[in-house]
Amino acid sequence: SPATPLPLSDNGLFSRFEVLAGGSCCCSIGQCCGELIINFRAAIVYPSLWIKMDVSTCLKSLLLAIRQYRNNKSAINASQLQKHIEEVCGLKCGGVLFSGQVLPSECLSGLMEVAGDPNTNHTLTGTIISLLAQFASDGEAKEALHSSYNFTGTLAAIIHCNRTTPEEPLVLQCLNVLQRLTYNVRTLHCVSHVHELISFLMQHVQSSNDDTVKACLGLMANLCRHDTSVQSHIKSQSNVKAFYRALINFLGHNCLTVVVFALSILSSLTLNEEVGQKLFNAKNIHQTFQLIFNITVNGDGTLTRNYAVDLLVDLLKNPKIADYLTKYKHLSVCLSEVLGLLHSKDPDTASKVMELLVSLCSVPVLRKLVCETVLRPPAPRIQLGTRKGVQARGSEPSLALVHWVTSPLDGPEQCYMQALSLLIELFEEAIDSSLCSSAQSFVELLLQEVLVLLHSPDSTEGDHSLKKHCLRAGRVVDLLLVLCGDDALRMLVSQRLSPEVCVSQVELLLSYCQDLAGSTCTTSNYQLSQLCSEVVLKTLELMSHLKQQMPDMETSFYRILQDQRMVTPLSLALTSNCRENVQVALRILFEAAPLPDFPSVILGDSIAANNAYRQRDGELSSRSSSACDDVSFAGKSFSMMHAEPSGSAYHSIDSLIKKLRNGVELQEKVKDVHMSEVIDVYEQKLSALACKESRLQDLLEAKALALSQADRLIAQYRCQRAQAEAEARKLASLLKDTERRKEDLQTELNDQLLEVERLKSDSQQLLEHNGRLQAVADQHQELKGTYNQLLSRYDKGEGMLKELQAAHISLTQQAEGMKKINEGLQLQQERTLAEMAEREQQIKGLKLDVLEKDRNITGLQNELKRQEEQIHEMEENISILRKELNKTEQARKDSSIKASSLELQKSQLEAKVEKMEGDLSKHTQMIAMIHSLSSGKLKDVTANLSL
Repeated sequence: SPATPLPLSDNGLFSRFEVLAGGSCCCSIGQCCGELIINFRAAIVYPSLWIKMDVSTCLKSLLLAIRQYRNNKSAINASQLQKHIEEVCGLKCGGVLFSGQVLPSECLSGLMEVAGDPNTNHTLTGTIISLLAQFASDGEAKEALHSSYNFTGTLAAIIHCNRTTPEEPLVLQCLNVLQRLTYNVRTLHCVSHVHELISFLMQHVQSSNDDTVKACLGLMANLCRHDTSVQSHIKSQSNVKAFYRALINFLGHNCLTVVVFALSILSSLTLNEEVGQKLFNAKNIHQTFQLIFNITVNGDGTLTRNYAVDLLVDLLKNPKIADYLTKYKHLSVCLSEVLGLLHSKDPDTASKVMELLVSLCSVPVLRKLVCETVLRPPAPRIQLGTRKGVQARGSEPSLALVHWVTSPLDGPEQCYMQALSLLIELFEEAIDSSLCSSAQSFVELLLQEVLVLLHSPDSTEGDHSLKKHCLRAGRVVDLLLVLCGDDALRMLVSQRLSPEVCVSQVELLLSYCQDLAGSTCTTSNYQLSQLCSEVVLKTLELMSHLKQQMPDMETSFYRILQDQRMVTPLSLALTSNCRENVQVALRILFEAAPLPDFPSVILGDSIAANNAYRQRDGELSSRSSSACDDVSFAGKSFSMMHAEPSGSAYHSIDSLIKKLRNGVELQEKVKDVHMSEVIDVYEQKLSALACKESRLQDLLEAKALALSQADRLIAQYRCQRAQAEAEARKLASLLKDTERRKEDLQTELNDQLLEVERLKSDSQQLLEHNGRLQAVADQHQELKGTYNQLLSRYDKGEGMLKELQAAHISLTQQAEGMKKINEGLQLQQERTLAEMAEREQQIKGLKLDVLEKDRNITGLQNELKRQEEQIHEMEENISILRKELNKTEQARKDSSIKASSLELQKSQLEAKVEKMEGDLSKHTQMIAMIHSLSSGKLKDVTANLSL
């Protein structure tokens, strides 16, 4: 029910729109203004209508503002356009903007045109870039901006226009958005101003502004990665050596992000060159590994971690660097730290870590290490007092993998896909290296969680959800196929998996394939149909592996193979460009071909139709690409075309009628589209559908022609076979003759070979004899020379002998003197030895004394410790006694105060007693006088009173 009408406080906006609607501007702008007035008034009067009208109304007003600004680039129009852009920024309407509809597409194209105009105000350009930068991280929106709207070329053009003022905030904004937009996306080399952009980046990497340097390096790293055309262009520049020097200087920068960017660029440009071999040699590569692992674990921001992981992934593709990493001594510790990041709550961090682990699994040695680290049994619990940071952080990474595998379907796609890929790599290694026994408990837990993912999704969630389900289900089935490679694990899978899950999965996807085959043949439908077909075939292959352990599975498997809907997946897979899909389809076809009800004829017709359609589509696309935009893929099977030759045309006409109705509704909503443009669009659609219908008719005629040609080919084949048999008989007789001649020639050849061998042996003997004679002659010449040398040495020896005899006589005399001296020294040595023995005895005694003193010292130390303990106890007792003394002192003070008060009371009482005694004495005297007067017994009374 409508809400309470709100008061209309400001009609200024409506008055401006009314002027435009009734003015002399174009018809479409007037219609749009009139509709905006109606929508605004209705939305203000009934606020509940904002939910449905907000996005479309804002887009209409935005398109109107864009057209006004293009017609008249005044400051007022620029401010109005900027205001509308800011309104769209606050709506979060990315799904509508990139839905492919007419109105959002025109808005985006207009924004691109305004932003790329050099005369546009920088503030307005920055606002447009800020709006589009919100979608640079979304996968589909990013792809649309990159390919459909050429946002990369627009930003490059803006940078080129402002190349003389690189310190402008707009330039830095464009660089940052380009860095996000080109991350993990290959930029086409034909994009406008890409060469100027590369020259700008090479020139300004040495800027004084750190933000500019970081943005330039990050963008250059994106452009260079996996793009040989960009790499070749950079290497052909005249200042490439200065650029290399600047990058090498950045390796000592204090910002780790800059260092990673520089390393990434150098690895892309110079890894296989001399400069790269010097940078990434055995001495430096370990520091690079340590830097990458430190950034990955400790993190200098998500951006730096992503680039560090990408750098290591690229380096591992080099076999030499991969071998260096296997010898890295801290690899195990670093791997444990990296696995600890799987427990992070950030999906981007976890997906990047899993991408790194999958890349490590490409190296056999590292793959085994990763497998042992992840699949090892969990260690016992560690007490809280112990410090085992590494083990606690990286404990049970397999549970973290299960968590990311079972993440929601609408969550980040990379997380569960990378987790499944990593599990496939790990279990392949576990099966190859016989580690399955230690991983069986984990496999049980994994199967309990993973098999839930095969349940059919809700059919009301749309094609996007179905696509995500097919991607994850296909990867899950790949994992189950890997597990079936081991007998024990296959038994676990057969115990956990029920045939109903597989059958429901296949039935759902086959029905989707059938629906997609009957719908409009677009790119998205064809891709989704292929994806569903791949998952169907993989599921059937899994059922083929498990049919021996599960009888119900075998029955369901053969029943599905005889379903006529299996023609579409098999024909698409057999005509696919993917080798794995063809092999899976052939294995399924090998199982299905012997079955009695298998539609082999329809399958052959479908394969032939798909091939003919591909060939025909290629020819037509080469002739006129504009007429074939809507019909670029062959998604229908020949079985449907053969059964209903005009069914597709009827269906296309029905869809055309629906589109016309939708177009009328769109026209009611979008008044800014010219009627001529709408007519052109539908004329193109009709021409495309007519082209498609003629194509299908041509395919039917081609099939009939092919059948007639096949009959003629069979007759020709029979004739050629008879001729071939006659020629074969002739060739057999010729072969016998040639065999006989070959044997004769072989005997002659053997004789000639023996003769050659004998000649070779004789020549070899002569050569050896000649060599021996030459050696003897050389020895004779050497002996002559030695004889002459010996004669001269003999003469010299005689002279030296005489000299030596004289020297001998003098030496004998000296020897006698030395003997006497030696005897004296021997006596002295004996005395010193005796003294040394005495000294050794003394030293032993001293050592014993030292040991005894050490024991005494230890005893004294123990005694000292005991005394210190006693002192400590005494000090504690003293402190206790002091406390008691303080208490007693306080009690004494209190008692002294009480005593003084008692003395004061005593003195007062004594005064009272004296006074009372005085009074008493007076009273006694009076009594005595009275008694003396009353009786004469005064003496007795006095005596009594005195008593």
